[in-house]
Amino acid sequence: MPANAQDKQNTPDFSEIEVMHTLADRDNTAALRQLQEYKEKLDKNADYVLRAEVLKTLIAVLYDAGKLKEADATNAELLQLAKAHNDTDMIGLALIGEAFQLLDKGKFAQALVKLGDIQQSLRDSKNAEVLMRLNIAFGTVQLAIGNFDKSLPYSLEALRLADFIPRRQLQAKLYRMESIARLYLSMHNAEKALETTDEALAMAPKIDTPKTIASLFMTRGLALIDLNKYAEALESYKKVVQIAQDAGMPGVEATALGNISDYYLHVHKYAEAERAARMSLEKAQVIDDKFAIALAKANIGFGLAGQKKFSQGISYINEAKKFFMETGSKSDVENLLSEIGNMYEAADLHKEALAIVREQQKLSDELFRSDRARAVATLQEQFNAQERQKQIELLARENQLKDAEIQNRRLQQVILALAAVVMVMVGVVIFFLYKRVRKTNEKLIEVNQQLEFHAVRDPLTGLYNRRSFVDLMKARIILPEGERREDSLENPDCLILMDIDHFKNINDNYGHAAGDAVLMEVAHRLRNTVRDTDMVLRWGGEEFLIYSPRSNPAQLKNLVDRVLRTIGEEGMDVDGKKVPVTLTAGFISLPFSGMSETICNWEKALQIADMALYLGKVNGRNRAYGVTRLLKPYAEALPVLDHDLSAAIKDGMVELAEVHGPVKAAANNLHEATENPVAV
Repeated sequence: MPANAQDKQNTPDFSEIEVMHTLADRDNTAALRQLQEYKEKLDKNADYVLRAEVLKTLIAVLYDAGKLKEADATNAELLQLAKAHNDTDMIGLALIGEAFQLLDKGKFAQALVKLGDIQQSLRDSKNAEVLMRLNIAFGTVQLAIGNFDKSLPYSLEALRLADFIPRRQLQAKLYRMESIARLYLSMHNAEKALETTDEALAMAPKIDTPKTIASLFMTRGLALIDLNKYAEALESYKKVVQIAQDAGMPGVEATALGNISDYYLHVHKYAEAERAARMSLEKAQVIDDKFAIALAKANIGFGLAGQKKFSQGISYINEAKKFFMETGSKSDVENLLSEIGNMYEAADLHKEALAIVREQQKLSDELFRSDRARAVATLQEQFNAQERQKQIELLARENQLKDAEIQNRRLQQVILALAAVVMVMVGVVIFFLYKRVRKTNEKLIEVNQQLEFHAVRDPLTGLYNRRSFVDLMKARIILPEGERREDSLENPDCLILMDIDHFKNINDNYGHAAGDAVLMEVAHRLRNTVRDTDMVLRWGGEEFLIYSPRSNPAQLKNLVDRVLRTIGEEGMDVDGKKVPVTLTAGFISLPFSGMSETICNWEKALQIADMALYLGKVNGRNRAYGVTRLLKPYAEALPVLDHDLSAAIKDGMVELAEVHGPVKAAANNLHEATENPVAV
């Protein structure tokens, strides 16, 4: 028999597996059933390469079906099979699957360490499929920990390797291009995301993969929304719905209908939004996707509220909120609270809106602390893993030295010479180990310094953050009643809480990159306006705080006036456009109205300033209100002022100072607000 004929005879037949894998692109459930039946029919003595290919394909289909435990068990079976046949590439592929399991459990540092070990074991591999999978894993971990710039090169390398895999090259390229487009969206580069999806969609008609095409159109819609091309985005979402209906993919259809509902809410077509959300809910309930069900209920609620059906709407919204709270999805709860606050303000329910804003701020603080703790834990875990690896290497070297000593005893004639050599080797090893440990420690110190900086600084503006101010206030010395220093009354500290007017309008009309540029310019102008001894903070979102210690009360209104004019008199340059920006502020002195801080501490004072700021929002924005002093005894006034500034003003309990912003900027903002009404 000729050699080439023998090769053909020994090459496994993958045609049935290919058919089932292609079926998974349209109908995952049917493909999974056929693959499991095919696997059961395979004899244990069947060709190893064929068995490995079946397991590898089954893992991918199980993951797509959301059956993670079964996928992990199948991955363990593949690893055992590959080890039995000493197949380095297939062992690496299975170990990469274990790294993904660590990633799913949130163990990012352990996943990176494991991938580094796998990369070392595959250093001589030429298997394009395994190397592509390794780059996908590295990119996914870097994306999970927020390192978008590090994730992108791995994703692009995985795309390049897709051209060299033996089968399903085009499908692999489309998958990779869709994930790269999503990554560009995470990096706020919607133009590049749109370009990538359009390039992928141009290739898509060559293969029958409705699931991938639907995912590409979905990503395209998200990119168009970021580019404010709402009509085109709606068309993309409608294409996804049509593809999902034709291919029988209710989960994809539910997601697309949810996005359509979001679009209608954005353009204030509330009846259409409710209708699309109810259709999304119906599809999500078919597959019992609880997350999609919660999102659909939230959209139904907002659609009903937009139609002035508040009691019905709030009922749906609270169901969604309860689900997110029970599942620990705090970031989703925060986004939901933001939308609820906008809904209340649009309905002129200002007290309810203020309560929601405060709840959202509290949750934002919790998320900040949680994210920082997770970042520190990840760095520490990664450092500990590296240290353990060094200890293993050191023990291995020590064992080698002990073996050398045993041999030296048998060679009595050269014992002195060998002992000298061993001592030199030990000295060199210890010297280099010492240098490596010292270098690692220096790097850890540098990382800790960076963490310390980011713990007190806002990463976008470079201003101090809320935590730094809270720590400063905790260290503040508060004298008891009757022991107040006279200079603290004559030159009290000053708190000015500010909020950028119509900031959501800026993001919607000019894009999120413009919004970030405005935040940085506001921070720059504020720093240049105040004294070197004053502290400027980014309080959260579009809110800023000025803490001016030992200020002159007579000059306080002048300082507030200077701040409003510095921000509002001249528009801000963003991509060659002049963006009008104004502030609304609330201010107060600390100690307040001669009271001891044991009675009215900085938190109460800031709460009063916050209510004064909100009063400025209600009365037209581009202005500041300051609560200067009490007109009645604090025992009578504080219980009212604690929760209702308007009532305290109405009852003549406080003296209020008002400062107006620049008239020209105010007119521009009013015109813009009229054309594009948004929430505070």
